[in-house]
Amino acid sequence: MATAQKKSVSTEKAPKAQEATALLKADHKAVDLLFEQYESAKSSTKKKAIVSQICTELTVHAQIEEEIFYPQVKAALKDKELIPEATVEHATLKELIAQIEEGEPNDEMYDAKVKVLSEYVKHHVKEEQNEIFPKAKASKLDMYALGEQLTQRKEELLAQK
Repeated sequence: MATAQKKSVSTEKAPKAQEATALLKADHKAVDLLFEQYESAKSSTKKKAIVSQICTELTVHAQIEEEIFYPQVKAALKDKELIPEATVEHATLKELIAQIEEGEPNDEMYDAKVKVLSEYVKHHVKEEQNEIFPKAKASKLDMYALGEQLTQRKEELLAQK
């Protein structure tokens, strides 16, 4: 019995390929938690650090979706609506991220821009998770191979930050 328990512990530690939508959902959750931390942050230094992390996470996430996930899902679904809309939403998010990165926490519009970014991200995440992800999972795409591609590219991009 102890041998079986030991074996299951060692297999849990082995790196496991993550399914693409699970990886992207984990990113969504991580950013949501960062926005919650921002809400309770009091000091400008803390706010700036959290926003820097939010912007990095969102930028890398958007890039791996645009480079890898979206093109493959668009082709598999022969989609002409969901992916183009998501791509336009990414462009708007990137513009807002750029404005936030240029600002400082004591700027009059800083908190407002972060709040709008948070709300916009929540809207985008809801559409991805309720519309795009279920259709992608129902397609013939190998979601584990796709997850591996996303993970590799994400690690490359984060190493450059």
